[in-house]
Amino acid sequence: MVGRWLGSRKNRVQGTGAGLRAGLPMPTGAGMLSCRVLDPVNQPVSHAEFTVSDVRGRRVVGGGVDPFGSFMATVPAGEYRLGVSAEGFTPIRESATVRENSVTSLGDMALRVAQPPALPERGDWEIEPTHSSIAFTARHIGLARVHGRFNTFAGVIRVADPVEHTAMHVVIDASSIDTNVKMRDDHLRSADFLDVDRFPTLEFYSDRFVHKGGNRWAVTGALSLHGVTRTVTLDTEYLGIGNGMEGEVRAACRATTELRRDDFTVSWQTMLARGIAVVGPSIQIDLDVQVVPKS
Repeated sequence: MVGRWLGSRKNRVQGTGAGLRAGLPMPTGAGMLSCRVLDPVNQPVSHAEFTVSDVRGRRVVGGGVDPFGSFMATVPAGEYRLGVSAEGFTPIRESATVRENSVTSLGDMALRVAQPPALPERGDWEIEPTHSSIAFTARHIGLARVHGRFNTFAGVIRVADPVEHTAMHVVIDASSIDTNVKMRDDHLRSADFLDVDRFPTLEFYSDRFVHKGGNRWAVTGALSLHGVTRTVTLDTEYLGIGNGMEGEVRAACRATTELRRDDFTVSWQTMLARGIAVVGPSIQIDLDVQVVPKS
Protein backbone atom coordinates (compact mmCIF):
# COMPACT_ATOMS: atom_id res chain seq x y z
CA MET A 1 0.00 0.00 0.00
CA VAL A 2 1.30 3.43 -0.94
CA GLY A 3 1.08 5.84 1.97
CA ARG A 4 0.77 4.86 5.60
CA TRP A 5 -1.71 4.62 8.41
CA LEU A 6 -1.41 6.78 11.48
CA GLY A 7 -1.35 4.32 14.32
CA SER A 8 -2.31 0.68 14.10
CA ARG A 9 -4.82 -0.97 11.80
CA LYS A 10 -6.61 -1.75 15.07
CA ASN A 11 -7.85 1.85 14.81
CA ARG A 12 -10.52 0.51 12.51
CA VAL A 13 -13.84 0.63 14.36
CA GLN A 14 -16.88 -1.58 13.91
CA GLY A 15 -19.81 -0.26 15.89
CA THR A 16 -23.47 0.59 15.80
CA GLY A 17 -22.57 4.16 14.85
CA ALA A 18 -25.64 5.63 16.55
CA GLY A 19 -23.76 8.78 17.53
CA LEU A 20 -22.29 9.24 14.07
CA ARG A 21 -25.66 8.80 12.42
CA ALA A 22 -27.10 11.52 14.68
CA GLY A 23 -30.57 10.03 14.55
CA LEU A 24 -30.69 9.45 10.78
CA PRO A 25 -32.28 6.09 9.91
CA MET A 26 -29.95 3.41 8.55
CA PRO A 27 -31.38 1.79 5.39
CA THR A 28 -32.10 -1.92 5.62
CA GLY A 29 -29.08 -3.95 4.60
CA ALA A 30 -26.74 -0.95 4.70
CA GLY A 31 -23.79 0.17 6.75
CA MET A 32 -21.45 3.16 6.83
CA LEU A 33 -17.83 3.59 5.82
CA SER A 34 -15.73 6.51 7.04
CA CYS A 35 -12.19 7.80 7.34
CA ARG A 36 -10.20 11.03 7.76
CA VAL A 37 -7.51 12.10 5.29
CA LEU A 38 -4.41 13.86 6.66
CA ASP A 39 -1.15 15.17 5.25
CA PRO A 40 2.30 14.12 6.61
CA VAL A 41 2.08 16.70 9.43
CA ASN A 42 -1.40 15.53 10.48
CA GLN A 43 -3.32 18.41 8.89
CA PRO A 44 -6.60 17.68 7.04
CA VAL A 45 -6.36 17.37 3.26
CA SER A 46 -9.58 19.23 2.51
CA HIS A 47 -9.28 18.86 -1.29
CA ALA A 48 -8.97 15.04 -1.21
CA GLU A 49 -11.32 12.90 -3.30
CA PHE A 50 -12.52 9.40 -2.43
CA THR A 51 -13.99 6.54 -4.45
CA VAL A 52 -15.62 3.42 -3.01
CA SER A 53 -15.69 0.46 -5.41
CA ASP A 54 -17.15 -3.03 -5.08
CA VAL A 55 -15.18 -6.26 -5.49
CA ARG A 56 -15.71 -6.12 -9.28
CA GLY A 57 -14.17 -2.67 -9.47
CA ARG A 58 -17.47 -0.88 -10.08
CA ARG A 59 -17.77 2.58 -8.54
CA VAL A 60 -20.41 2.64 -5.79
CA VAL A 61 -20.00 6.14 -4.40
CA GLY A 62 -17.44 8.92 -4.42
CA GLY A 63 -16.88 12.60 -3.93
CA GLY A 64 -14.90 15.10 -1.91
CA VAL A 65 -14.09 15.10 1.78
CA ASP A 66 -15.36 17.82 4.13
CA PRO A 67 -13.19 20.77 5.30
CA PHE A 68 -11.78 18.56 8.06
CA GLY A 69 -10.63 15.88 5.62
CA SER A 70 -13.38 13.45 6.66
CA PHE A 71 -16.05 11.56 4.79
CA MET A 72 -18.82 9.10 5.59
CA ALA A 73 -20.68 7.06 2.99
CA THR A 74 -23.72 4.79 3.35
CA VAL A 75 -23.34 1.63 1.26
CA PRO A 76 -24.91 -1.86 1.12
CA ALA A 77 -23.20 -4.27 3.49
CA GLY A 78 -20.29 -6.01 1.75
CA GLU A 79 -16.65 -5.91 0.71
CA TYR A 80 -15.21 -2.70 -0.76
CA ARG A 81 -12.06 -1.00 -1.97
CA LEU A 82 -11.50 2.61 -0.93
CA GLY A 83 -9.34 4.87 -3.09
CA VAL A 84 -8.20 8.28 -1.86
CA SER A 85 -6.36 10.86 -3.96
CA ALA A 86 -5.43 14.53 -3.80
CA GLU A 87 -3.41 16.81 -6.01
CA GLY A 88 0.23 16.84 -4.93
CA PHE A 89 -0.03 13.54 -3.02
CA THR A 90 0.43 9.87 -3.88
CA PRO A 91 -2.96 8.07 -4.02
CA ILE A 92 -3.70 5.13 -1.73
CA ARG A 93 -6.14 2.23 -1.72
CA GLU A 94 -7.43 0.04 1.08
CA SER A 95 -9.94 -2.77 1.57
CA ALA A 96 -12.88 -2.57 3.97
CA THR A 97 -15.71 -4.81 5.14
CA VAL A 98 -18.96 -2.99 5.87
CA ARG A 99 -21.49 -4.80 8.04
CA GLU A 100 -25.19 -4.15 8.19
CA ASN A 101 -26.35 -1.45 10.61
CA SER A 102 -22.80 -0.58 11.68
CA VAL A 103 -20.08 1.96 10.98
CA THR A 104 -16.71 0.83 9.61
CA SER A 105 -14.13 3.51 10.36
CA LEU A 106 -10.74 3.25 8.67
CA GLY A 107 -9.37 5.84 11.06
CA ASP A 108 -6.80 8.46 10.08
CA MET A 109 -5.18 7.96 6.69
CA ALA A 110 -2.01 9.97 5.90
CA LEU A 111 -1.09 10.77 2.32
CA ARG A 112 2.52 11.06 1.22
CA VAL A 113 3.64 14.04 -0.82
CA ALA A 114 4.07 12.93 -4.42
CA GLN A 115 7.39 13.39 -6.15
CA PRO A 116 6.88 15.74 -9.11
CA PRO A 117 7.56 14.14 -12.51
CA ALA A 118 10.93 14.81 -14.12
CA LEU A 119 10.95 17.87 -16.38
CA PRO A 120 12.13 17.80 -20.01
CA GLU A 121 15.79 18.50 -20.66
CA ARG A 122 16.82 21.92 -21.84
CA GLY A 123 16.61 22.35 -25.62
CA ASP A 124 14.15 22.45 -28.51
CA TRP A 125 11.19 20.09 -28.56
CA GLU A 126 8.40 19.78 -31.12
CA ILE A 127 4.78 18.65 -30.91
CA GLU A 128 4.31 15.08 -32.12
CA PRO A 129 0.92 15.39 -33.93
CA THR A 130 0.18 11.67 -34.16
CA HIS A 131 -0.21 11.46 -30.38
CA SER A 132 -1.52 14.99 -29.76
CA SER A 133 -4.92 16.60 -30.13
CA ILE A 134 -6.45 20.08 -30.07
CA ALA A 135 -10.13 19.68 -29.31
CA PHE A 136 -13.00 22.00 -28.47
CA THR A 137 -16.53 21.82 -27.12
CA ALA A 138 -19.33 24.32 -27.77
CA ARG A 139 -22.91 24.57 -26.55
CA HIS A 140 -25.63 24.05 -29.17
CA ILE A 141 -29.15 25.48 -28.66
CA GLY A 142 -28.57 25.54 -24.92
CA LEU A 143 -28.84 21.76 -24.65
CA ALA A 144 -26.34 19.54 -26.42
CA ARG A 145 -22.60 19.95 -26.83
CA VAL A 146 -20.83 19.94 -30.17
CA HIS A 147 -17.37 18.38 -30.09
CA GLY A 148 -14.69 19.15 -32.63
CA ARG A 149 -10.96 19.31 -33.26
CA PHE A 150 -8.28 20.79 -35.47
CA ASN A 151 -6.55 18.10 -37.47
CA THR A 152 -3.47 20.01 -38.62
CA PHE A 153 -1.10 21.88 -36.31
CA ALA A 154 2.57 22.21 -35.43
CA GLY A 155 4.49 23.64 -32.53
CA VAL A 156 7.94 24.09 -31.02
CA ILE A 157 8.85 24.43 -27.35
CA ARG A 158 12.24 25.79 -26.29
CA VAL A 159 12.72 24.37 -22.80
CA ALA A 160 14.90 26.63 -20.66
CA ASP A 161 16.70 26.28 -17.35
CA PRO A 162 14.86 27.22 -15.21
CA VAL A 163 11.73 25.88 -16.90
CA GLU A 164 9.83 29.05 -16.00
CA HIS A 165 11.77 30.78 -18.82
CA THR A 166 10.53 28.29 -21.44
CA ALA A 167 8.94 29.60 -24.65
CA MET A 168 6.54 27.96 -27.10
CA HIS A 169 4.97 28.73 -30.46
CA VAL A 170 2.03 26.78 -31.90
CA VAL A 171 0.43 27.26 -35.33
CA ILE A 172 -2.97 25.71 -36.16
CA ASP A 173 -4.45 25.38 -39.66
CA ALA A 174 -7.89 26.99 -39.31
CA SER A 175 -9.29 25.12 -42.31
CA SER A 176 -8.57 21.78 -40.61
CA ILE A 177 -11.50 22.29 -38.22
CA ASP A 178 -13.52 19.08 -38.00
CA THR A 179 -16.81 18.38 -36.20
CA ASN A 180 -17.61 15.33 -38.34
CA VAL A 181 -20.42 17.19 -40.14
CA LYS A 182 -19.38 18.69 -43.51
CA MET A 183 -22.14 21.32 -43.70
CA ARG A 184 -21.34 22.55 -40.20
CA ASP A 185 -17.59 22.54 -40.88
CA ASP A 186 -18.08 24.59 -44.07
CA HIS A 187 -20.07 27.13 -42.04
CA LEU A 188 -17.35 27.28 -39.37
CA ARG A 189 -14.77 28.00 -42.09
CA SER A 190 -16.88 30.80 -43.54
CA ALA A 191 -16.79 34.52 -42.75
CA ASP A 192 -19.47 33.93 -40.08
CA PHE A 193 -16.90 32.19 -37.89
CA LEU A 194 -13.20 31.57 -38.58
CA ASP A 195 -13.11 33.23 -42.02
CA VAL A 196 -10.24 30.98 -43.06
CA ASP A 197 -9.69 32.75 -46.41
CA ARG A 198 -8.66 35.92 -44.54
CA PHE A 199 -7.22 34.28 -41.40
CA PRO A 200 -5.76 30.89 -42.41
CA THR A 201 -4.06 30.16 -39.08
CA LEU A 202 -4.51 30.39 -35.34
CA GLU A 203 -1.29 31.05 -33.42
CA PHE A 204 -0.33 30.83 -29.77
CA TYR A 205 2.94 32.19 -28.35
CA SER A 206 3.99 32.00 -24.72
CA ASP A 207 7.11 32.71 -22.70
CA ARG A 208 5.48 32.62 -19.28
CA PHE A 209 5.38 29.27 -17.50
CA VAL A 210 4.29 29.51 -13.84
CA HIS A 211 4.57 26.51 -11.52
CA LYS A 212 1.42 26.19 -9.39
CA GLY A 213 2.68 23.25 -7.32
CA GLY A 214 2.86 19.52 -7.90
CA ASN A 215 2.35 18.80 -11.59
CA ARG A 216 0.19 21.90 -12.24
CA TRP A 217 1.40 24.80 -14.39
CA ALA A 218 -0.13 27.96 -15.78
CA VAL A 219 1.04 28.74 -19.31
CA THR A 220 0.12 32.32 -20.27
CA GLY A 221 0.54 33.69 -23.77
CA ALA A 222 -0.96 35.50 -26.75
CA LEU A 223 -3.57 33.76 -28.89
CA SER A 224 -4.21 35.20 -32.37
CA LEU A 225 -7.55 34.10 -33.79
CA HIS A 226 -9.73 35.73 -36.45
CA GLY A 227 -7.36 38.70 -36.67
CA VAL A 228 -7.56 39.45 -32.94
CA THR A 229 -4.85 38.76 -30.33
CA ARG A 230 -5.78 38.19 -26.67
CA THR A 231 -3.99 36.96 -23.56
CA VAL A 232 -4.93 33.38 -22.71
CA THR A 233 -3.86 31.15 -19.82
CA LEU A 234 -3.72 27.37 -20.19
CA ASP A 235 -4.42 25.41 -17.00
CA THR A 236 -1.83 22.69 -17.57
CA GLU A 237 -1.22 19.29 -16.01
CA TYR A 238 2.28 18.01 -16.74
CA LEU A 239 2.29 14.21 -17.06
CA GLY A 240 6.04 13.54 -17.16
CA ILE A 241 8.52 11.83 -19.46
CA GLY A 242 8.29 8.42 -21.08
CA ASN A 243 9.57 6.38 -24.00
CA GLY A 244 7.72 5.66 -27.24
CA MET A 245 7.45 2.37 -29.12
CA GLU A 246 10.88 2.88 -30.66
CA GLY A 247 12.45 4.07 -27.43
CA GLU A 248 12.37 7.76 -28.26
CA VAL A 249 12.03 10.15 -25.33
CA ARG A 250 8.81 12.15 -25.14
CA ALA A 251 7.04 14.38 -22.65
CA ALA A 252 3.30 14.84 -22.24
CA CYS A 253 0.80 17.26 -20.78
CA ARG A 254 -2.90 18.08 -20.74
CA ALA A 255 -4.25 21.62 -20.76
CA THR A 256 -7.60 23.40 -20.77
CA THR A 257 -8.87 26.93 -21.23
CA GLU A 258 -12.11 28.70 -22.09
CA LEU A 259 -12.47 31.26 -24.86
CA ARG A 260 -15.28 33.76 -25.31
CA ARG A 261 -16.24 34.13 -28.96
CA ASP A 262 -16.92 37.86 -28.64
CA ASP A 263 -13.34 38.45 -27.44
CA PHE A 264 -12.16 37.38 -30.90
CA THR A 265 -15.05 39.01 -32.82
CA VAL A 266 -16.41 35.59 -33.77
CA SER A 267 -19.87 36.91 -32.96
CA TRP A 268 -22.21 35.29 -35.49
CA GLN A 269 -25.45 34.30 -33.81
CA THR A 270 -29.00 33.43 -34.60
CA MET A 271 -31.86 32.78 -32.21
CA LEU A 272 -34.54 30.15 -32.12
CA ALA A 273 -38.17 31.18 -31.85
CA ARG A 274 -38.00 30.66 -28.07
CA GLY A 275 -35.15 33.17 -27.77
CA ILE A 276 -32.48 30.50 -27.31
CA ALA A 277 -29.11 31.13 -28.94
CA VAL A 278 -28.06 28.48 -31.45
CA VAL A 279 -24.38 28.76 -30.48
CA GLY A 280 -23.13 29.30 -26.93
CA PRO A 281 -20.97 32.33 -26.07
CA SER A 282 -17.89 30.38 -24.96
CA ILE A 283 -15.76 27.53 -26.25
CA GLN A 284 -13.99 24.98 -24.05
CA ILE A 285 -10.53 24.03 -25.33
CA ASP A 286 -8.90 20.73 -24.38
CA LEU A 287 -5.32 19.91 -25.35
CA ASP A 288 -3.52 16.58 -25.13
CA VAL A 289 0.06 17.12 -26.21
CA GLN A 290 3.16 14.96 -26.57
CA VAL A 291 6.48 16.52 -27.51
CA VAL A 292 9.72 14.94 -28.72
CA PRO A 293 13.22 16.41 -29.07
CA LYS A 294 13.43 18.47 -32.25
CA SER A 295 15.49 16.75 -34.91
